[in-house]
Amino acid sequence: MAKKKLRLFDAILAAVCVVLTIDAVAPAAAIGNSQYFWWILLLLGFFIPYGLVNAELGTAYEDEGGLCDWVKRAFGIRTGSRAAFYYWINFPIWITSTLVMFTQVFTATTGIPIPPLTALFVQLGIVWLVVLLSNFHISESKWLVNIGALLKAGLILVLGGLGVYAALTRGVANPATSFTDFLPNAAGLSFISIIIFNFIGFEVVTTYAGDMQNPKKELPRAIIGGGILITAFYLFASFGIGVAIPTAELSKASGFIDSLRILAGSQGGLLVLICGLLFLFTLVTNMLTWSLGVNYVTQHAAQYGTLPKFLASKSKKEGMPLGANLTNGVVISILLTVAAVMELSGSGTDVFWMFFALNVDLLLACYLFLFPSFWRLRKIDPDRERPYRVKGGKVRIFLVAAIPFFLLCMTLFFTFINETPEGGQTLNVPLVVGVASAVAVGEIVAWHSVQKKRKAEQLAAEKG
Repeated sequence: MAKKKLRLFDAILAAVCVVLTIDAVAPAAAIGNSQYFWWILLLLGFFIPYGLVNAELGTAYEDEGGLCDWVKRAFGIRTGSRAAFYYWINFPIWITSTLVMFTQVFTATTGIPIPPLTALFVQLGIVWLVVLLSNFHISESKWLVNIGALLKAGLILVLGGLGVYAALTRGVANPATSFTDFLPNAAGLSFISIIIFNFIGFEVVTTYAGDMQNPKKELPRAIIGGGILITAFYLFASFGIGVAIPTAELSKASGFIDSLRILAGSQGGLLVLICGLLFLFTLVTNMLTWSLGVNYVTQHAAQYGTLPKFLASKSKKEGMPLGANLTNGVVISILLTVAAVMELSGSGTDVFWMFFALNVDLLLACYLFLFPSFWRLRKIDPDRERPYRVKGGKVRIFLVAAIPFFLLCMTLFFTFINETPEGGQTLNVPLVVGVASAVAVGEIVAWHSVQKKRKAEQLAAEKG
């Protein structure tokens, strides 16, 4: 029996389902009216070159390792190991934040509070359901992915449409008195990285190349088509939230559903309930889509020595990543237990934002290697066949790599700054400690990978 293949339409919807993360819409809206400036700047300066770079590298190097393989090719096993570790470890942290959001959104939708221990059991059940489904190819569960993508689009259209109606009939919660209100200011700088976070993910789509009918043609089209849709959706959703809730009162976890409730009014209870339940369903499909892509990258990285060997095993029947999949399930379960303990302790910490911000920083740190790798691979591997090639001479190619790299560094810097209630800025010490700890572990993994490679080379030399 022939294996099912992804069509271009399926690939575009997969891109939407991967990259369009509704859980990150509200944090981006927390920037305030200046978000529109940042959306436009980062769309032009980051997203467009990012999409072009991924289209070229994804069709030139069709390895399942994706981003991590490109970095290893460009800079060697040590740097490749760093990128692979950041790429992998951010995933269980993100799933933890998403599942914390899951129970908070459920409460915001239904009005039914969930005790921390009950929430933990629900979250663990979802985790291991995702682990189970991740044992099968994306083409086998594409119907679930496609439904998730369509529901995300539908929810955003509902929120944005209600926002337009409310803006015309009742006004907006964050009025702009002059053009300067849309220009950058100190408020919300720590959330700018969320916009880039909302843009990234297309390299996961490149790992589906083996399931596509004609990846050399369809992959660039999927990235471009998906990118156009995703950008429009994000802007529409951010507008709806900005119309509904004053920035200072916005919840980063339940802001999407809170906005729907305010915009729908007293007669919209059923609409909010339906949208809330569909919202929860999209969170699960998004976790599944990312799990499939990240598992491939992790397994490939472990197989070629940039991550620990136990992550390299595959299932015998389907040939899917098994070690990475099960390890993710275990790590997420541990992190969810830690989150539940924090909730029970009543520390007052925003558990969702703590895990989400750490995930954003580690994921973006991985992308610091992407653009230098693109530049270097052009220099050291000029004869490589590139079915899709970014056009331009040396100056343009340099700008395609340098501008998004600079913007990425800038937004990462701002994530470590917290805005105080008095309007000042302080250092986000817990986030600094979390990132520093992850970097330290990453250096240990990178050192171990280099040692393994040296031993293998020495053994091979001794055998002649």
